[in-house]
Amino acid sequence: MTRLDLVPALSAPELLAVPVREALAALDPSLADRIRVAPIDPALADTAAFCAAYDMALAASANCLVVAGRRGETTTSAACVVLATTRADVNGVVRKLLDARRASFAAMDDAVAATGMEYGGITPLGLPASWRILMDVRVAELEEAIIGSGLRASKIALPGAVLAALPGVELIDGLARDPEPTG
Repeated sequence: MTRLDLVPALSAPELLAVPVREALAALDPSLADRIRVAPIDPALADTAAFCAAYDMALAASANCLVVAGRRGETTTSAACVVLATTRADVNGVVRKLLDARRASFAAMDDAVAATGMEYGGITPLGLPASWRILMDVRVAELEEAIIGSGLRASKIALPGAVLAALPGVELIDGLARDPEPTG
């Protein structure tokens, strides 16, 4: 097992994608000071592999998913922040919130180009200002959430309340569902 070597994110900008670094610098200091970052093996950036390798509870991890809602010729991009133990209700709740006929996860190349972040490291901090950031209320309840840093080579740790207080975040009850039991 490897452990996370968390340091204040403001003191380690090299561990953050450029849009994340810029958003962190513009953030209210009372929030920015509560965000920490740690380097990780980029091959272990995917949530399940990361949690196993770094002895982190899956329930303490949050995922930021880029979605695209379409109505006619109009496509609306948004981000959904959900616990790693849940699944975003893209075809139900998200589709309705985006007033879209269809909603789906954005293509990897589109998500990377639009965010300026690496796939597998996308985070709500530093997303385009025009996007809605939809966050499941359960994420806000985490004492400490682990989420991407914009890079696959690091992770951010911050209280769920700080995630919920980021500019543009909308708390949504029922944004995510617990997975169906198997077996």
